[in-house]
Amino acid sequence: MTTSHPNRRGLVAGALAALALPAAPALAQGLPTRDIAFGPHPRQKLDIYLPSGPVARAPVAFFIYGGSWSSGDKGTYGFVGDAFASRGYVTVIADYRLVPEVRFPAFIEDGATALATVRRIIGRYGGDADRLHLLGHSAGAYNAMMLALDPRYLARAGVPRSAIRAAAGLSGPYDFLPLDVAATRAAFGNARNPAETQPISFARRGAPRIFLGTGTADTTVLPRNTDALAARLQGAGVPVTVRKYDGVGHAGTVLALAPLLRFTPVLDDVTRFFGA
Repeated sequence: MTTSHPNRRGLVAGALAALALPAAPALAQGLPTRDIAFGPHPRQKLDIYLPSGPVARAPVAFFIYGGSWSSGDKGTYGFVGDAFASRGYVTVIADYRLVPEVRFPAFIEDGATALATVRRIIGRYGGDADRLHLLGHSAGAYNAMMLALDPRYLARAGVPRSAIRAAAGLSGPYDFLPLDVAATRAAFGNARNPAETQPISFARRGAPRIFLGTGTADTTVLPRNTDALAARLQGAGVPVTVRKYDGVGHAGTVLALAPLLRFTPVLDDVTRFFGA
């Protein structure tokens, strides 16, 4: 089992909503560019956050939020955009289609399509289309790992694997068969081959560098997911870094990116890893 108490996503959403209200100022960065379409669906839009001052060929961070593949909104995560922009990254946060309107693999395909759009336009914003760094939390970490590890999604979207320099997953589910909770059955119960829904199935040589972070107190997505994927990646010869944050719960790894909640060094760890 990957998750326990899946309804706790409501608690995570509540914590994020509380953090987002009132809206945080744009810090030292300029106002984000919002609602750039990467497809015809109303949820196929992305926002771009810029570092302060002029930028040219800056690295790009592409963040995917969680929500059991059935909830979430890019506007809630402006603090993530600001955090990585403050470290010199042109940062992209994209919405994606959600369950029950879609099921696996549509939400992963939306990520790949968004990345194709990012590569096409990011130079206008000072970003380097060949220096993309994936980052996700919870279900978004799952999406990020599938994009990084299963080459079919990027290939179909026309994104070269070499453009993905590194990927980071925070508190993500990577090895969750059987589908024994409502959230995973709703998102993946349609899959003909359940093994192809699992990031751990694609831990192979040739993947980009991987960072995996989790909290030791996470009871929503159990830390064993991080342990299992890390072991498989290491066995395949993929460079992997693991960080376990003592006493941190499921939402804590992403909330630690907010300016007033950086008691856990997630931002430092991820940006150090990306820049290595």
